[in-house]
Amino acid sequence: MHEAYTVSSLLKVTYQIESLAAYDDNLLIGTRQGHLCMYSLLKNDDKCEVQLMRYNKTFSKKAVQQLEVISDNNLLISLTDNLVQVHDLNAIHFTTLHQVQKSKGATFFTINIKKQISLTGEVTNLVRMAVAVKRKIQLYYLKNNEFLPLMNDINLNDIPKSMVWCQEAICIGFKGEYALLELGGKQTDLFPTSSTRSNEPCMVKVSDTTFALCRESQTVLVNVNGETERNKALRWSDVPVMLAWDEPYALGILTDSVEVLTLEPSILVQTLTDLPKVRFIVSSQKQGLLYAASISQFWCIQAVDIAKQREVLVNAKQFQLALNLTQISKESEDEKREKIHHIQTLLAYDLFHRKQFHESMKEFLKLGTDAYDVIRLFPDLLPQQQQGIDVPEPVRDLTEKELETSRLALIDYLTEIRRIKSSDTSQPNINATGNLNEKQSSKSINQLLQIIDTTLLKCYLQTNDALVAPLLRLNHCHLIETEKVLKKMGKHNELIILYQTKGQHRRALELLQSEGSIDRTINYLQHLGAENMGLILEFSDWVLSESPEEGLKIFTEDIVEVESLPRPRILDFLLKSHKSVVIPYLEHVVHTWEDTNPLFHNALIHQYREKIVNEGPASSEHTRKKLLQFLESSKQYTSENILSSFPTDILLEERAVVLGRLGKDEQALTIYVRALGDIQKAENYCKKVYEKNLPGCQSVYVSLIKLVLNPDSCPLSLPGLNFSPKTAQPDLELALRLLEEHANHMNPLEALAILPDSVPVSRIHKFLLVSLQQVVQERRNMQLMNGLLYAEHLQFQEQKLTLQSQHVLVTDLNVCPVCKKRFGNQSALVRYPNGDVVHYSCQDKK
Repeated sequence: MHEAYTVSSLLKVTYQIESLAAYDDNLLIGTRQGHLCMYSLLKNDDKCEVQLMRYNKTFSKKAVQQLEVISDNNLLISLTDNLVQVHDLNAIHFTTLHQVQKSKGATFFTINIKKQISLTGEVTNLVRMAVAVKRKIQLYYLKNNEFLPLMNDINLNDIPKSMVWCQEAICIGFKGEYALLELGGKQTDLFPTSSTRSNEPCMVKVSDTTFALCRESQTVLVNVNGETERNKALRWSDVPVMLAWDEPYALGILTDSVEVLTLEPSILVQTLTDLPKVRFIVSSQKQGLLYAASISQFWCIQAVDIAKQREVLVNAKQFQLALNLTQISKESEDEKREKIHHIQTLLAYDLFHRKQFHESMKEFLKLGTDAYDVIRLFPDLLPQQQQGIDVPEPVRDLTEKELETSRLALIDYLTEIRRIKSSDTSQPNINATGNLNEKQSSKSINQLLQIIDTTLLKCYLQTNDALVAPLLRLNHCHLIETEKVLKKMGKHNELIILYQTKGQHRRALELLQSEGSIDRTINYLQHLGAENMGLILEFSDWVLSESPEEGLKIFTEDIVEVESLPRPRILDFLLKSHKSVVIPYLEHVVHTWEDTNPLFHNALIHQYREKIVNEGPASSEHTRKKLLQFLESSKQYTSENILSSFPTDILLEERAVVLGRLGKDEQALTIYVRALGDIQKAENYCKKVYEKNLPGCQSVYVSLIKLVLNPDSCPLSLPGLNFSPKTAQPDLELALRLLEEHANHMNPLEALAILPDSVPVSRIHKFLLVSLQQVVQERRNMQLMNGLLYAEHLQFQEQKLTLQSQHVLVTDLNVCPVCKKRFGNQSALVRYPNGDVVHYSCQDKK
């Protein structure tokens, strides 16, 4: 507890005090004899005295039951002889201005003042009054110093004992319970005044939206919606008989004393004992000044200076109450802001040392405290070189559960700070409340993020290491410190992620190689990109040596980084170090990626050739099949270079395909007929050449027949080439068969010129018939085409004559229908089919 108020005895009187009202330094006392006294408070140093300003002995014939002051209107409202009256507060004898006749029989009333802004911008007060008359509530509003009916009376189920008005709701206390009455007439029961006996209701207005209601020795807060604020309650040592509210304190009258309590925190602050038989307590409508009275004596209750209270409270670690007092102090806004920040900082550190870690971190977040200062509360999370240097005293004797809670609270704090700082790294450091934090402005945001992420990593390792990897991918952790921690914890996977995000690829790959992790090395190398080509080739070497098939995926995976790698450099590397995977790599480049670079097409053919030569044709049948298909399908390889590298005694069919690509049909046919002895393949070759319909395609069948009739007329001479005995002798029957089957695919004159003179005409009857029919058909086609072209020519001539027969007369008087201008001598004209004539430039506008 601390001293929040001082009590000064003002005066003992001979009359009996019945009611009190106060405003500023003025106190009005209504007596049981009907007198009205007005005193003014005089302050001399630490003493308080009163001076009688006015005294009306004939104010009322009966006791003055209740008094209320409306200072802005200079009005005094009284309840005497159960009648509400309005008086002039400035008049010497408190002249009566108005009697509310309808209120006859009233037991008490309550005033509500609502500030309104007029259309001219002027602030005015709407004064409303509720009067309890038996089982009714009468509602009035003030106009021209008179109370006029506001709405119809509201009937109640019981006789009210007390009443407080906030906004559009009136809280009513009955003999045994409280109820909330809306101005529309709806009544909501709240709770009883006591659970064991029927206590008198006791209530006070706390704010424009909140009532404080007593239930036995406890006071709870209820808002205008009838909702109880469960986390806020006052607990008295006994049942209070009257309450007063003086922010942030509640004062309650108990037997011969007044207790002072506060809501946040809910504690007893002070007990005022020098108040014998105190019965009344009222606020003066002025912060920190109240009056209390018994039947024959009254006192002044003054708040101790806020600065003194604050100092005591801060020393006692009552930070929340110190904050509440500072917020209502009369200090300048700058001073107030500075004091609040200081107290909140002390509160945050105190919460931390009281092991309320989450609450502490929330305060640090509100304050925008330097994250590094918060991290220093956890010495074991600091970098090793900074441990023990100007570190706050840590919280000791933490259980394992408390230690985990502290780490989780720090994680929440750092995560939120990180979100704020990461949102705009180009802006100055701004805290959560929008104020520039000078402490942090001296550090770059990137450095702060580095500290935050490194600390988060250490916390995750102690609480939830599954979050370590996602954090490392954000790339703010301090490399050396994080590396040290991860190595100590044996987190090699996370260490690799750290190296990767920090660009330390060599260290990551060396660690992967030491672990023999083929799959992870492959995945790592695939995402390095062309700028790290040297590392890719260096560390792919051991992977390809261990697992060639899997290692090849480093260069063939269908991802952007792999496809963008320099393929010629990869090919050169594979040719030098890992020749076994060259063919699969080239096949992927050519067939899957459809690369048209002749370099890869030539290289693939050479690799096929080498493999066949090294293994022998009999053992590499599958490779020969792929080579032959590739030679026939690819159009990107360089035929001359390929042909010069082929052996002369094997791969003859492949050589024939290349010769055909070069247009050397006779040499290709020589290989099929003389070297291979395969007439069927020779015929297939001729068919493919003829279907291409290139110039000279009709001569290919003639060349084949010539080679069959005269095998020795071989235009091909290759060292080591052995001819097939199947086709060593002339074969007239075969030549005649080819002549008949392909008669329409060759020039008849060229074919006849190579036949021996000894061949009877009857043997070539069919050939001659087909050739003649073809010549006749071609002649007829030409004649038909000639006739059609001549008919078309005649049509055009007729159209020309028809058009030339038409004429248009254009003079200087003619006007263009589009631009409405006359035709000049130099104008270019256009005539439409309907006869309209326009300028050439106007034709698209019509």
